[in-house]
Amino acid sequence: MSAPTTPADLVILGGGSGGYAAAFRASELGLDVVLIEKDKVGGTCLHRGCIPTKALLHAGEVADLARDGEQFGVKTSLAGIDMDGVNAYKDGVISKLYKGLQGLVKARKITYVEGEGRLTSPTTVEVGGQTYEGKHVLLATGSYARSLPGLEIDGTKVITSDHALNLDRVPASAIILGGGVIGCEFASAWKSFGVDVTIVEALPHLVPLEDESSSKLLERAFRRRKIAFELGSRFSGVQSTENGVKVSLENGKEIEAELLLVAVGRGPVSQGLGYEEAGVAMERGYVLVDEYCRTNVPTISAVGDLIPTLQLAHVGFGEGILVAERVAGLNPAPIDYAGVPRITYSDPEVASVGLTEAQAKERYGDVTTLTYDLAGNGRSQILKTAGAVKLIQAPDGPVVGIHMVGSRVGELIAEAQLIYNWEAEADDVASLIHPHPTQSEALGEAHLALAGKPLHVHG
Repeated sequence: MSAPTTPADLVILGGGSGGYAAAFRASELGLDVVLIEKDKVGGTCLHRGCIPTKALLHAGEVADLARDGEQFGVKTSLAGIDMDGVNAYKDGVISKLYKGLQGLVKARKITYVEGEGRLTSPTTVEVGGQTYEGKHVLLATGSYARSLPGLEIDGTKVITSDHALNLDRVPASAIILGGGVIGCEFASAWKSFGVDVTIVEALPHLVPLEDESSSKLLERAFRRRKIAFELGSRFSGVQSTENGVKVSLENGKEIEAELLLVAVGRGPVSQGLGYEEAGVAMERGYVLVDEYCRTNVPTISAVGDLIPTLQLAHVGFGEGILVAERVAGLNPAPIDYAGVPRITYSDPEVASVGLTEAQAKERYGDVTTLTYDLAGNGRSQILKTAGAVKLIQAPDGPVVGIHMVGSRVGELIAEAQLIYNWEAEADDVASLIHPHPTQSEALGEAHLALAGKPLHVHG
């Protein structure tokens, strides 16, 4: 006897950022939606990624303010880090957002199915003996924390970010394998908690996907914070020791610490889910799609960390909305991935949108760059942060890249996103009056200088 079948307009496998965004938008557009999730709606971002890591980073910022209050004329001292309290604060934030999401799923009349789904044909997904048949199927199964070949994750001494988010203690020391966004964010939070941190990165710079000038500013700030790093250093092995781990590098160096955090990126969750059997084209575990997130199978789309685009929650939102609008018969524009803001929430933060200088030179040949030092920005001086805003301008054309380093600059990237995506020229932005004293003035002043009318900088 075959399993009972439930029909729908759109069946979504995976309830993370991409999956639930598609579900919400599709239901708004009048489609009948089934959303299948094996764990909790919200996925990696809410439960094991963006939200909990930023909560840890904020707790670290509070610790730094308590430790360093004297520089602001406030006598404070740091009695210690109560990890139970930090985790309760973090989990409270997650819980509130999770309840809100659950409420939205109900309010939008989405059929929510808890369980591990598997694609059984180009139009069907099976969950626990029940089959859901969609006119369209969306794959949104997300990603997992990768390791390296031969590097065994034991969850105790050798851990991933999943384990790191639930530590019940502050380790005395830690080695972080990987100097990308995840590695730098944990290094920053842990240093604020008093951990002795060393980052090991195989490439020549931290946050290697960012503009080289941003990487160098972050490295300078990390040196000042006494966060150690080994750049251009490849991992060769790890041994368990009585007090932790000993990590060997290919250059012959050995580093010992209590913990090794493996932060070498995230891989797509796609194995054993029936994708290849249904004829979906794949490469290195990723599902391949066109600019409209369509796979080679006409009824199947894919979004989020499962496809080889930027692994960011807000990219998942954008892709999910695009798919929902497309299958509902609207005509959405493809996503310009260069126009998506990118932020590393370390202290200082690194934020960017558009092209790096190297990418812009490759595309345009000759480009104009301008760097505005935050030393000239009043609000940045009040916050005691160092950093810069760097602009990259196409020849006789718009600003094609904006790169910022400094405390809280992630909050400025939304304006930078408008500048890039609306193809603004320096004069367009220079004519806007920014409020004083704010860090947003740094963006305004940089554009004034690029337009040839600098205010608080030498021309």
